[in-house]
Amino acid sequence: MPEHYKPLTSSLRSRLLILTFLFVMVISALIYPTSIASFRQDYLETRLENAQIAALALEAAPGNMVSPELEQRLLSQSGVIALIMRREDKSLLLGYDVMPEEVQATFDLRNPSLGTLITDAFGTLEMGGNRVIRVVGDPMVPGTRMLEITMDESGLYAALKNYSNNVLVLSLITSLFTGILVYLALHWLLVRPMRRLKDRIVAFRRKPEAVPAKIKQNRRPDEIGLVERELARMQEELRLNLKQKSNLASLGEAVAKINHDLRNILATAQLASDSLQRVDHPGVQKISRRLVNSVSRAVALCESTIRHGKADDPVPEKAWTPLGELVDDVVLSLGLDEDSKFDFVCDIDEEMMVYADAEQLHRVLLNLCRNAHDVQGETGTILVGAKKDKDGTVHIKVTDKGPGIPEAIRPTLFKAFQSSRAGGTGLGLATARDIVLSHGGQIGLAETGPDGTTFMICLPGEEN
Repeated sequence: MPEHYKPLTSSLRSRLLILTFLFVMVISALIYPTSIASFRQDYLETRLENAQIAALALEAAPGNMVSPELEQRLLSQSGVIALIMRREDKSLLLGYDVMPEEVQATFDLRNPSLGTLITDAFGTLEMGGNRVIRVVGDPMVPGTRMLEITMDESGLYAALKNYSNNVLVLSLITSLFTGILVYLALHWLLVRPMRRLKDRIVAFRRKPEAVPAKIKQNRRPDEIGLVERELARMQEELRLNLKQKSNLASLGEAVAKINHDLRNILATAQLASDSLQRVDHPGVQKISRRLVNSVSRAVALCESTIRHGKADDPVPEKAWTPLGELVDDVVLSLGLDEDSKFDFVCDIDEEMMVYADAEQLHRVLLNLCRNAHDVQGETGTILVGAKKDKDGTVHIKVTDKGPGIPEAIRPTLFKAFQSSRAGGTGLGLATARDIVLSHGGQIGLAETGPDGTTFMICLPGEEN
């Protein structure tokens, strides 16, 4: 079989057409037995009515006698061989001379059941019209007890067979046209949109990062329209995520190269800072201590950057750390202790301890305070406060007096490459969020507005 060959039932629309045709045929097959049973009953009841009219003509004749020619004519018009109508006081008989001595079957139409009518109809078709039958029915004339006719079944068989064939042909035509109409309707409402969705999914799988041509927004209010809109939204989000991951991969490769050379440079700076520590001068000692701390953190950051690029993020090395000392270290790192134009307020108890990785928490506070400093310009105020709950959870607040964060970027504030200020990399808050989450805590935007912004950090106490 050629590879490009596809069976007829491989597509949804062909299956839909075939199933519709089959369903209509099944329904027609269920209706067929009752249809032929009803036709046969109507045929026999018509013969009973005609025979009753002939019997009334006989009753009206003098002495209830008619000539053989009229008798034959009445029987022929009624479509029967002979008839008997039993009144209360007498019986009327036509066709006595030609009445057969034996009949092959007798049918009573006075109280027939549907199952009996269906069985008798199929029996008529099976016998092929080669029987003489007797039919008993309810008379319409008052005072009549019973009406009985004897007839040849060949006429009934021919009419029933013709009707059966017509029903079959009509069922085929109905199934075909119904299938086509249902197919066209479902093709327009379901198949076309599904094929459109299939093409978009296949195209997206082949080239997920390619920007597609502008697609007209589907306004359908039903489930198909909802699926198309959600698919377009999902593809756009995945496309942005793939682009972001590609940027991160490129950034990681660049950072790895820079990190190698930067560690060598920092090693030289660390030697120089060690030499400065040996100088016996208060000012030099103060600057050298700040330099040593900064260089040490830079070396540790370079090492953690390489680990961070691996599958597993570095696990925090938690220990009880004085929170006030960390904040003071942040002030020294930013040079705010010597900036007379900028106010830094540390509202933290000297005995406040936090259970965290000191270096990682320092990075979090440094990122928040640097952002708070940059958004205020040359002058401003930063307030860092903390309190501890009864369960040991520490709540740290970092507040500035800046212009606030625009509402448009608040939902993506902690996502990578989504900077809240001009010139930012968009990695500071994302890094802070990852560190806080790795500590089992939470970080979020507490409030923001024209009068300033407050970030909240919640860190749990020591695990039991």
